[in-house]
Amino acid sequence: MELPKRGLVTYTWGNASGIDRESNLFAIKPSGVEYGALKPEDMVIVGLDGKVVEGKYRPSSDTPTHVELYRSFKQIGGIAHTHSMWAASWAQAARPIPCYGTTQADYFYGEIPCARPLTEKEIRDAYEKNTGAVIVDYLKKHISDGIDVLAVPGILCAFHGPFTWGKDAGGAVYNAVVLEEIARMAASTELINKCAKPAPQYMVDKHYNRKHGPEAYYGQK
Repeated sequence: MELPKRGLVTYTWGNASGIDRESNLFAIKPSGVEYGALKPEDMVIVGLDGKVVEGKYRPSSDTPTHVELYRSFKQIGGIAHTHSMWAASWAQAARPIPCYGTTQADYFYGEIPCARPLTEKEIRDAYEKNTGAVIVDYLKKHISDGIDVLAVPGILCAFHGPFTWGKDAGGAVYNAVVLEEIARMAASTELINKCAKPAPQYMVDKHYNRKHGPEAYYGQK
């Protein structure tokens, strides 16, 4: 219930899921059910073939997107999708979020990317599956450049909204909260200074690695 608590979803918007990698089954929010009415037993259990294994409701309409991500990246243990105001605003502008400062660098190694818009055919033929395919295509191209999918745990889908992920469902939701704050801060930065420049790479490296690098020292052991 963290998504509505944090104001990231309205009514039935958005969804979240978490996967058990031993069984390759994931639990996902049912479609069109308001968060205030949700109970644990209402979650729908789905296989990586996209078929419902257990549950009395239909799964989220975005289930095929989750399937594409889970099948492509074993590191991902949870996924969240919202239409939160600031992140969705950047997505609707079809713009990546530049890394303007250390807050973003603490959680995202560089800019938050924006995947390309889907074509008319992609939307018509298999919209949700192709949304996942476009995300996967972008991430695989960048992972080949040495960026781990968990180092940039979220993406904007052009004209749509954000998807985030993590080692589990809780991590995915946490990253959705962080992404929304970062999106708001970046928009404010550009409002204050329309010529703002991204933070220097050495600062991004320092802040990301002190939390996530091999010699990380932030927090407690």
